[in-house]
Amino acid sequence: MALSAAPGCRAGERGPRWRRPWKLLALGLLSASSVLAAAPGAGAMSREEKRRLGNQVLEMFDHAYSNYMEHAYPADELMPLTCRGRVRGQEPSRGDVDDALGKFSLTLIDTLDTLVVLNKTKEFEEAVKKVIKDVNLDNDIVVSVFETNIRVLGGLLGGHSVAIMLKEKGEYMQWYNGELLHMAKELGYKLLPAFNTTSGLPYPRVNLKFGVRHPEARTGTETDTCTACAGTLILEFAALSRFTGTSIFEEYARKALDFIWEKRQRSSNLVGVTINIHTGDWVRKDSGVGAGIDSYYEYLLKAYVLLGDDSFLERFNTHYDAIMRYISQPPLLLDVHIHKPMLNARTWMDSLLAFFPGLQVLKGDIRPAIETHEMLYQVIKKHNFLPEAFTTDFRVHWAQHPLRPEFAESTYFLYKATGDPYYLEVGKTLIENLNKYARVPCGFAAMKDVRTGSHEDRMDSFFLAEMFKYLYLLFADKEDMIFDIEDYIFTTEAHLLPLWLSTTNQTISKKNTSTEYTELDDSNFDWTCPNTQILFPNDPMFAQSIREPLKNVVDKSCPRGISRAEESLGSGPKPPLRARDFMASNPEHLEILKKMGVSLIHLKDGRVQLVQHAVQAASSLDAEDGLRFMQEMIELSSQQQKEQQLPPRAVQIVSHPFFGRVVLTAGPAQFGMDLSKHKAGTRGFVATIKPYNGCSEITNPEAVKEKIALMQRGQCMFAEKARNIQKAGAIGGIVIDDNEGSSSDTAPLFQMAGDGKNTDDITIPMLFLFNKEGNIILDAIREYEAVEVLLSDKAKDRDLEMENMDQKSSESDAHKPNSEEASSDSQDAGAVAEEPEGGGESSAVGDPDPLSAASTASASVSMAQEDPHTSGSAEASAPEPACTPGDSQPQEQNTQTEATSKAHWDSKVQPMESILADWNEDIEAFEMMEKDEL
Repeated sequence: MALSAAPGCRAGERGPRWRRPWKLLALGLLSASSVLAAAPGAGAMSREEKRRLGNQVLEMFDHAYSNYMEHAYPADELMPLTCRGRVRGQEPSRGDVDDALGKFSLTLIDTLDTLVVLNKTKEFEEAVKKVIKDVNLDNDIVVSVFETNIRVLGGLLGGHSVAIMLKEKGEYMQWYNGELLHMAKELGYKLLPAFNTTSGLPYPRVNLKFGVRHPEARTGTETDTCTACAGTLILEFAALSRFTGTSIFEEYARKALDFIWEKRQRSSNLVGVTINIHTGDWVRKDSGVGAGIDSYYEYLLKAYVLLGDDSFLERFNTHYDAIMRYISQPPLLLDVHIHKPMLNARTWMDSLLAFFPGLQVLKGDIRPAIETHEMLYQVIKKHNFLPEAFTTDFRVHWAQHPLRPEFAESTYFLYKATGDPYYLEVGKTLIENLNKYARVPCGFAAMKDVRTGSHEDRMDSFFLAEMFKYLYLLFADKEDMIFDIEDYIFTTEAHLLPLWLSTTNQTISKKNTSTEYTELDDSNFDWTCPNTQILFPNDPMFAQSIREPLKNVVDKSCPRGISRAEESLGSGPKPPLRARDFMASNPEHLEILKKMGVSLIHLKDGRVQLVQHAVQAASSLDAEDGLRFMQEMIELSSQQQKEQQLPPRAVQIVSHPFFGRVVLTAGPAQFGMDLSKHKAGTRGFVATIKPYNGCSEITNPEAVKEKIALMQRGQCMFAEKARNIQKAGAIGGIVIDDNEGSSSDTAPLFQMAGDGKNTDDITIPMLFLFNKEGNIILDAIREYEAVEVLLSDKAKDRDLEMENMDQKSSESDAHKPNSEEASSDSQDAGAVAEEPEGGGESSAVGDPDPLSAASTASASVSMAQEDPHTSGSAEASAPEPACTPGDSQPQEQNTQTEATSKAHWDSKVQPMESILADWNEDIEAFEMMEKDEL
């Protein structure tokens, strides 16, 4: 890569301890002349195509922003499925998620500087006036210190930063007199009471009106906070101090960072996820780069960039070395225990770690950034979005996706660093998936289950603050921008802070002169300006050569993390045996188990049981490996038992005026048609049966014939209901829960079991809807009479042509689908067979704590009985291998699904104008829906 050296510093030269030119280069905000040549055959994207995609991003932003302003403002967030605002206290509580809402028009404040990045200066000026006029920061409401800082304080500071920039240019904001900064200072003072602890770590929550310890505050009793919550304050608080000349904000944020650094685990140099704010004890001792820790690392590096304080770079480099030593198992990033960093804490990853490749670009460590980013992209190609969590063999662990922007962020930074057009194609995929799967008439809806394509009634403020900003910058050329983006640093919420703050109002010494820092070996840290000639080999195929081995890592293999010995030496001792690789028939594996003190027992039923005796291990290190192996085996066995449960199904309303835009989470049946094997699903109009419970012969068969029957749960077996409606000529059935207010949002997935007899005679599909989802269909029947639905294993892709035909064709056929949405849950399923009034449920047995064996050297867990017994050993049933060469390929399945669904849709269509008009008429019906909860 032919990067130009930083101005004022020769490539490879040791720079001064305060290096603003280096900072600009480290941020990867590079000019077009400094990027890698396109790899041969990579197909560099034309300027016209880039401009088209940039314009598409603008249109998508307009769709989301205008719907928020029309349907939600001044509420904090938009609920895109029901087309109204989310007001805290007026909707069912979603737990901690709601702590971001403070009745301060969150989405508008979070979006301010995005408007300027997207060249919407007039809209920005109007938005600033609304914020100044309408927003009240003195509400009696408890909010998250972390979320309020990064979203609201950061949004006000970002808005102020671009407002003064525009004012200097002389065309816009000439009336502006620092009003946003005054609001930011007011908010900063409202957050300060949270820091009233002996440690300097803030309480996780604060009351905007009463602070923390006031009798009316309703907070201040918490003892724990996450590392990121306490360690992601320095950019906003320091910027507030530098803008205003009031040093107290920067002082408080620095004290919190200093305390976390002092409490790091000294032998591993790692930090845990959760810390006691009074004692400094680690509450959760697992460590990674994802949820709970992520932005702590980000802010150490960026604080050095913005503030020029060497101590922040020293800390970041120390942590980064530990991350690459213990957590990084390319292309994976797996949590470990801070006291035993060679021991993995879990076998799954969360989606928030997708920011880390971008941070590695800022660090200048490109190879692992490319590797991890490519692995994440392969997961996205398999599931359309990054699941909130996924396993080491890339299966869904938590199925939600709230439209997080971290992967888009890393894609942007990798493109700026490499210039590889491959990353433009990645961005194009993100745009297509958002429009295809998340776009709804009133904005973009979060994915509730990436497996079924179901939606959640939420559009978080960060979607507007970050996603569109990074996507637009990815495709924008320098001439497309009205200001130089390289003059700013991004906060973790992508708000813009000007780099000139580094020399403004420096009231605090930049260098911590404690003996701890002066004793650090200077040679351990990257003090030089990067020699860009060796940062990237002079090879246009560089990035592609790193990605290529990972192209099929998700679909065609179960990759094992490269051992640290193999990484450093290229060969050497083999890595510890991992549970996912274990084969009971492999003699070498059995020998390794013996060394780890693990015995193998063949049970009469054909299963294999593993028992560990730590005292029988060859060494203490082998015993530790054995304990880790047993913990992995327990979690893997538990996971595979869950996967034996049937997945959720979808009921998609495809008739006018819904056209597939509403998809409901449905519980499967263990009898009848298997919808996973019938990709086209079953489509038909719905009809309510008589008697409604379906427990006797149907008395209105003429209304049910060739239709999908609706019935109520209770009075008899599910299988009996199915036989009765099948006899009446129904082509499918939907059982609606009789428990008032039940919802898939709050209840585990429900499976309908058979009646203990042979159910092969039942050939129609049967699905179960909770009360809330069932009422949506019943309300639609009352409003429109003729309601057509599709029963399927997952929501079908919308036929976009359907939205472009004239009014006549839509009126002649108003019952055809053109959209995709769904709602589902990734929780465990309980199968229910009998239907007396009480329900007669028997849910899947809960799994044991996968880390329960970690507390002692000898522990016992039986996966057969799934409860602890007999001390002195650890036991686990060995599951089948995670994947085999014969596994079918998900991409092929997706292709088949898409082809089938397209063939299934009717060719007659309805114009978008008519759909939107009809949709507005349906708002009243949608408002009967209760709020989605996590």
